[in-house]
Amino acid sequence: MTDRIRLNEGNRRWWTLAAMCFALFMIMLDNTVVNVALPSIQDDLGVSLSGLEWTVNIYTLTFAVLLVTGGRLGDILGRRKMFLFGVVVFAVSSAAIGFSPGEGWLIAGRALQGAGAAFMMPATLSIITVTFPPEERGKAIGTWAGVSALALAIGPVVGGALAEYVSWRAIFFLNLPVAVGAVVVTLFATHESRDETKQHTIDWPGIVALSVGLSALVLALVEGNAWGWGSTRIVALLAAAVGGVVAFALIEPRVREPMVEFSLFRSRTFLGANFVAFVVSFAMFAMFFFTALYMQNILGYSAVQAGVRFLPSTLMIVLIAPLAGRLADRVGPRPLMVTGLTLTAFALFLQTRITVDTGYGLLLPAFVVMGIGMALVMSPMSTAAMNSVAPEKAGVGSGILSMSRMVGSTFGVAAIGALFQHLARNELADKLAGTGVTAGQREQLVHSLGAGSQGGESLPPAVVSASHDAFVHAFANGMWLSASVAAVGALVAFWLIAPKTAKQPDPARLQEATAEAISAS
Repeated sequence: MTDRIRLNEGNRRWWTLAAMCFALFMIMLDNTVVNVALPSIQDDLGVSLSGLEWTVNIYTLTFAVLLVTGGRLGDILGRRKMFLFGVVVFAVSSAAIGFSPGEGWLIAGRALQGAGAAFMMPATLSIITVTFPPEERGKAIGTWAGVSALALAIGPVVGGALAEYVSWRAIFFLNLPVAVGAVVVTLFATHESRDETKQHTIDWPGIVALSVGLSALVLALVEGNAWGWGSTRIVALLAAAVGGVVAFALIEPRVREPMVEFSLFRSRTFLGANFVAFVVSFAMFAMFFFTALYMQNILGYSAVQAGVRFLPSTLMIVLIAPLAGRLADRVGPRPLMVTGLTLTAFALFLQTRITVDTGYGLLLPAFVVMGIGMALVMSPMSTAAMNSVAPEKAGVGSGILSMSRMVGSTFGVAAIGALFQHLARNELADKLAGTGVTAGQREQLVHSLGAGSQGGESLPPAVVSASHDAFVHAFANGMWLSASVAAVGALVAFWLIAPKTAKQPDPARLQEATAEAISAS
């Protein structure tokens, strides 16, 4: 029996890949299961549209802010150690969310969950990068992206089924056995690795400046419509955002060991891959957020029915992402990324044609095209970025890439949400003019749009119809912004990403980093 499970360096890396995929599965599962469960959460806890946005955004915000820190600490203290720490934090916070008595507890738990994910996510990609040789790295990252896509695929169905037949709380309890599996396989198979090139320090001033800047900006985007864009609070937040980002840019070149090594951006490919990461997440997460609400609240689908209807998109990612990773090793990442972003922009354009009566007939081709586009972008983007950094900088490199993705998703939901509320408010004012509905009542309708039950059973049919029209008008026009961002991403990818396969790290340096990882374990 012992001989059957004995590891050697030939199979250990595949067990390591399995452990990283366990963790990634858990992280990505939460991205989609929560979207489908949003109406159920609203019904149970009485959360407004702004509160629903925070349920999504506080997770991605803490995730984004701490990603580079997680990657940096992994390089300093040990990637496996930080990975295991993140898994435990993620599991504990998932259990806390499952027991949430109210909105405040829910949002606080989601913030802690994002912090746990921030220690896990960069470790998964950096451990894979130092474990696999360059000629196999595309295949490994393709598998990594495929598992991510699998979680995205089954997430809506699993989340919908649990929300409808059990409870939305069961969605978070589901993370516990997955976390146990990730810990066991990691302890069993994964070597410790770290950057041994120099003595390390933690860039606390940079962490604080970046946290303040990003947090203030996202809070301003989410609450701008409710508080007023010219209000003292919003102006102060925007000023704090600018101050935090400027301070971060001034701090990083002056500290001994910066959190973000701007020298990495001297590589056009690394710069382009991070821009694409921002763009593709901006487009994808905003689309999933509002489409889930559209299918349940406008089309009248149950949580399970909505989850099943997301499958064409996510199944395309599952099937194509691993193939795209292998193809990127042969033809280079640029043609795949440009094609994928172009298809993504077209899919988002299709969603701008949605009306109250459109139904699923228009969503289906948009979902299929979106899935193909995302699949062609995700793993080539990761391969391009990681092949443009040295192995000993894999942790900070993957942290920056993951931060770009999560900042993109946070800004996508927040920016499209702000535009959505502005457009919905104006549309309701036009639709309900002369009906006797007061400005205060219209504002309440705006806040309740998309937040599960809109109290339709107690509202006049004309008001319900106007609310549905306002939702669809705001959603369809919001997709114009997402489509435009994706189209710009395609142009930038063509301009910045190297036309051929990215230059591979020096094999001797890779072997040296691998040997250091083995000796450190």
